[in-house]
Formats: sequence, structure tokens, C-alpha cells
Amino acid sequence: MGSLTQNQPKKPVAILGTMDSKGPEHLFLKRLIESMGHKTITIDIGTTEVTSLTPDVSISGLIDNKKTDRSRMIESIVEKAKGIVLDMFHKGEIGAIISAGGGTGTFMATSIMKVLPLGIPKFMLSTVASRDMSHVIGTKDITVMHSVVDLLGLNSISRLILERAAGAVCGMASYDSNHKNHLPRVALTLFGFITEAAENIKSILESNGYEVIPFHANGTGGMAMEEMAGEAFFEGILDLATHELVDDMFDGYCRGVGPQRLLNTDAANIPRLIIPGGLDSAVLEFDRRNIPVEYKDRKISFYDFRSAIRLTPYESRLLAETIAQKLNQSKNPSKVLIPLKGWSEGDREGDVLFDPQSSEVFCETLEKSLNPAIEIIKVQHHINDKAFAMEAAGIMMSMIGNNSVLN
Repeated sequence: MGSLTQNQPKKPVAILGTMDSKGPEHLFLKRLIESMGHKTITIDIGTTEVTSLTPDVSISGLIDNKKTDRSRMIESIVEKAKGIVLDMFHKGEIGAIISAGGGTGTFMATSIMKVLPLGIPKFMLSTVASRDMSHVIGTKDITVMHSVVDLLGLNSISRLILERAAGAVCGMASYDSNHKNHLPRVALTLFGFITEAAENIKSILESNGYEVIPFHANGTGGMAMEEMAGEAFFEGILDLATHELVDDMFDGYCRGVGPQRLLNTDAANIPRLIIPGGLDSAVLEFDRRNIPVEYKDRKISFYDFRSAIRLTPYESRLLAETIAQKLNQSKNPSKVLIPLKGWSEGDREGDVLFDPQSSEVFCETLEKSLNPAIEIIKVQHHINDKAFAMEAAGIMMSMIGNNSVLN
């Protein structure tokens, strides 16, 4: 459990924003936050001289080449500010960060906030929060609040919204987590078609003294897991659901993985067990009433507004080659565990996605392409079998134990 800090020095709240266009709003935030007992550090990321607020740090004043176009100027300010904000955090000079802005201000501020690690309060009051924010949030724990009205000076409505934003970030900054000592953590990737496997594995690991941190294999989830692994949050990675690599091939529902998926050089020496969970099919957005022409002859499992199409042997070979290439470059101690009786709830003998030929092509290609130092273990189970969960959990615990002995 955590608690609200009392009689403890409060770290300053960084107030980040385009002070040239949003000076009154950020000055109002500064006064509100200071009235709640927090010190503040104002950081201007505007491209022109400030008139209504003299900031503690003016990023544009630190940029050498100002004779450039606006987009390059913005890029230079963002990159400079990232380094400054991260340095402030490492020195213990800031404990939270807040910004208010429109489209450009939101893009700039959230880009800078992303350098701060998980758990540091990051609050964005934005005029564009009602739109798709996935590209500005990414994998980070940024809290976004819709301003409702535009931010063009102060009025009774904008003051109300700014007051709530200031209260929110101060509340987050005042909360002190007491979770200093934790059980050894295992990252576990999962998605709907293998929920039973994930639940079984989680139960076994937890009964053996591990904390399981789940990540949905929806593109963003896998990337968030990789980033946290790079920050040494985990003692092991049980990569049960590698399905998003398939959807990335097909531009499917769980697309969006970055190049570091399975190839995280920042997560060196974290043992990883890779399982082909969901590699039998791609999940696409269509139903039985509007099947795309190119998939009419496929094995299809209809789900809701999404459907899963079985991979062909050719596609399985390409997928295996991609995975082998990534694992061969990885610095993590790795093993591969393959359940020979199916990789999802629809991939079982008698079910619509079952295709042993395609799965066998994947296995053969992986064995030929993978570094011999990476062990491939095959078991006669379906991925959702309790016996398979016992195998996976046991191997993961053994890999973590061996890794701790080596270190």
C-alpha cells in the first residue's frame, strides 16, 4: 500500500508548456500548485519569446540554430527538453510534470514526458484529448484530461478545468508508494485466445512466490513490456503471446509492434521463454457477413467484429524466419517452448483453425534458422492445457534461478 506524504519534503512539480501561446494558463497552474504546498519549476518549450511569464528554463534560448523552419525548431526544442527534464529527474529536482496545450503543445509536451520512468506523475491537459491519443501516449503512463473549452487565456470555465488539473497532479505527486521490496517479477504476455493458459501459468508462478505482471499482446502491450524490461522491472519474461507479430504482418487488429519486440538490447540478461501463442492465425476486422475476397477460401474463426484467419504454410515460414532473425540477435538468455497440439483455442484437433501442416512448417523453419544455442523444447500438449502451464512455469522458474546463480 501507499500513503499520502505528511511532513516530508515535496519534490517540485515541473510545469512544461508553450509559454508564448499558453502563458496565462501555465502561470495560473503555477500559482495553484504552489498554493497546495508544492514548489514548481517552469519550463518553456515555446518557439518565440515569452511575454506573460518568465520561465525558470527557456529551451528555445538554449537552441543554437534558430534560423530554421518551424518543424525543425520544434524538433530541436523537444530533443533538448528531453535531456533537461530527464537530468532534473535523476537529480531529484522534480517529482511530477504537468502541461496544458493544444495540438502542437500536446505533441511536444507528451513527447518530452515519455522520457520519465513509469510511476512518475505525468499529466496532460489537452484541447485534443477527445481524439485518438494513441500516437501521443504510446506505452507511457500519461494521464490526459480534456480541456473541453479551448485554451485562449483565462475564463470561468478554463479556470475550473485548470484547478482540477492542478489538484490532480498534486494529489498524484503527494502519494508515496511503499512498495519498495517486491516479489521477483515475471512479465507475461497474453491475449483472448489463450486466456486459460495465462491464468494457469499465473496461478502456478504466484503459488511459487513470483509476482506476475500481465501485458496484452495488442501491439502497445508488447512494446510496453519491452520498455519496462529495458528498465529492469522484471526477473524474467514469459512471452506466452507472440501473436502481435502475426498481426503486424497482416496489418491486423494487434498490429503496431516496434523493431525492439523480441530484440530488446536494453533488456540484456533477462531470461525469456518464447511460446508461439496465437501464431496460428491473424486477427482482422471483418465478420462472416463481409469476408474480404482474398480470405474467402481460408480457415476462419469468427469472433465478434474480428475474425481469425489461419496462416498458410508459406506465411508460417516467413513468420518463423522473422522470429529466428530477432532471437538470433537478442542478448537475452532465451528458450523456445512449443505446444505441439495447438497454439490457441481455435487451433486444436477438430477446431476450425487446426492445421498441423502449417504449424510443422513453422517448427521446421525455426529449427533450421535459429541459433543452435537457443534451445527448442517441444511438448505434446495444447497451449491451454494445465499440463502445458506446468511445463512453461517450471522452465521459466528454472531459467530465473539459473540466471540469479550466474549473476
